Parts: sequence; C-alpha cells; structure tokens
Amino acid sequence: MSDANAPFSRVDALNHEALAAIDARGMLQALDMARAAQAAGEVPVGAVVLDASGAVLGRGFNRCIADHDPTGHAEIVALREAARACGNYRLPGLALYVTLEPCAMCIGAMLHARLARVVYGATDPKTGACGSVLDVPAIGVLNHHTTVVGGVMADACAGVLQSFFRDRRRAARERRIMPNPVADG
Repeated sequence: MSDANAPFSRVDALNHEALAAIDARGMLQALDMARAAQAAGEVPVGAVVLDASGAVLGRGFNRCIADHDPTGHAEIVALREAARACGNYRLPGLALYVTLEPCAMCIGAMLHARLARVVYGATDPKTGACGSVLDVPAIGVLNHHTTVVGGVMADACAGVLQSFFRDRRRAARERRIMPNPVADG
C-alpha cells in the first residue's frame, strides 16, 4: 500500500467538510454501479473501494443471479477486484462505499480485509449487519475493527432500490392479469 492510503486510517485528521466531500464522491460512484446492476437485471446494489486520493481500486455490483453465486454481492465483487489490484488480501487504509447496509457475510469480509472505513447509504431492515438487524462491527472481541458510517446519500440509494422493486411488482401484476392465449384458446 502506498502512503496515499494512510489518510483514511487517520480520518480524524480530515475536517468534516473534506470527509463529507470524499464520501459523496465515493457514494456517487457506488450509485453508478447500482444502476449498472439494475440494467443487468440484478438487485441494484453497487460498491467501490477507494484509496484516500479517490482512486478506484475495485468496483462491483450484485452478480448473484448472473453468476449463480450467493456470494456475488457488490461488496464482495469490489473487494476481490481491489485485492487483485493491490496484490494483497489485506486492504488497510482503504474505504469501501456501498449503496446498501452490508449483510453479515459482507461486513465479515470487510473486517477480514482490514478496511479503514466502510460507508453505506440506505439501511437494510431485513439483513443489515451494521446496526439494523445485527451490529457486527460493534462486537468488541473481534480482532479487527473498522469505522462504519451509514446514511450517506441514503435517500438516493434507497430510491434506486425502491424503484427497482416497484417495477418488479408492477411487471408481476401485469403478467398475472394478462390473458393467457394458450389457456384461453
């Protein structure tokens, strides 16, 4: 890792406005990935891994359906790409931005990667593991801890998900009320 990554490890040295600007840029990139997931027919969750200078080292969107892979979450895809780019499975000093609160699998992988920060947008009241259902980062006996920040651009992140599921429900209703020419003939 280069020294350019070190500032994420010393977040307290950044003023609030500078950190908010970094977080907004990271989340905008994660939202772009979420839209790519939606275009691919996946649940629209996107993630990016950035160094402190804002360089993207990894990006991903949900690929569970396309890859037939239950671990194909956006965060895992982005972590894998960042690890390859860095030549190491440890990613100290880096930050991961994701549009939806991580599940237990994903926050576990992020802790193992030794990320300095995890920043998410919308909360996940069904499987969120950063405070909504579980709070894995708060477990004191774990051997690594990372700073977790939630609610960054939450409305925009939630809006992408709400739009996706609203469209899916509408399409399902339309399929149910469309006459079946084979059955009616």
